[in-house]
Amino acid sequence: MTSDSTVPAFGTTMRTGIALFGRQAGMTTARRARSHMRTVLITGTSSGIGQITAKVLVSKGWHVFATMRNLEKKGPLEKSVEEAEGPGRLTFVALDVTDPASIEAAVADILSQTGGTLDAVVHNAGVAIAGAHEDLPDAEIRRVMETNFFGVLGLTRALLPTFREQRHGRIVCISSQSAFAGQPTNSIYCASKWALEGWAESIAYELDPFGIDVVLVEPGPYKTEIWEATERVTPPGGPYTNWVRLVMRGADAHAEKHARDPEEVAQVVATALETPNPKFRYPVGFFAKLDFFLRGKVPSRFIRRGTTRYLGIPRTR
Repeated sequence: MTSDSTVPAFGTTMRTGIALFGRQAGMTTARRARSHMRTVLITGTSSGIGQITAKVLVSKGWHVFATMRNLEKKGPLEKSVEEAEGPGRLTFVALDVTDPASIEAAVADILSQTGGTLDAVVHNAGVAIAGAHEDLPDAEIRRVMETNFFGVLGLTRALLPTFREQRHGRIVCISSQSAFAGQPTNSIYCASKWALEGWAESIAYELDPFGIDVVLVEPGPYKTEIWEATERVTPPGGPYTNWVRLVMRGADAHAEKHARDPEEVAQVVATALETPNPKFRYPVGFFAKLDFFLRGKVPSRFIRRGTTRYLGIPRTR
């Protein structure tokens, strides 16, 4: 009887001990999770949104792997992070997203430093070309698509085995207002962003069972170097040249008047990375939100008419 009576007591004590141990272990695991410095790979950090996003995330305690094609351009980001004295870390890695060998080497380098894990990637690297489609050099068209679209695909595929194995990961793509509606002289950049969004929306289904989130951040006009560095194709005497120059004057005036501080975009990227359940789309800025709202609600001919009027393009018919 004594032994029988002690068994339940022992069992209860043991179950209580196990429960307490489990709770303690859970608390320890949670503390470890909280103490883990989150890691993110960002492409195109030598300037613009990528550079500012890297700085913002370091200030929020992230370990940022800041990538760029030419590490000699790391100076401005390195200086701004040092001056900010954030609690995170900054590591520079050479990466050309259009080169599969560079992608493989960069991913291997980063994973060797993190012990084989990575929390997120921000696909920011991008280029643009402006001009009438018929005038655009084939090599430049391919350069835009390779950087803005195929580079994103290649880097994502290199990271997916890691994300799947760890059962979590976040893929943030810097898209654009240009993905919502076609824009005159901007056909290839728009095409690259439309392709990016279709791909992102599709793989979001595929990756959800593995705990991997896909997010689009879609800025409107912001003061970044991408448009200053954009090649403008206006062949002298060409059939489109005068019209293209007129469009570009209107677009420049619009950007000068309405372009905002790109740190707004960087803060949205931080939100997309840190919120437990991110939205799929984050339009950023008034014009991006307006274009997203109008898409599918207003007939295309009215959108074209409004765009040409806003840019100061004379109607021909």
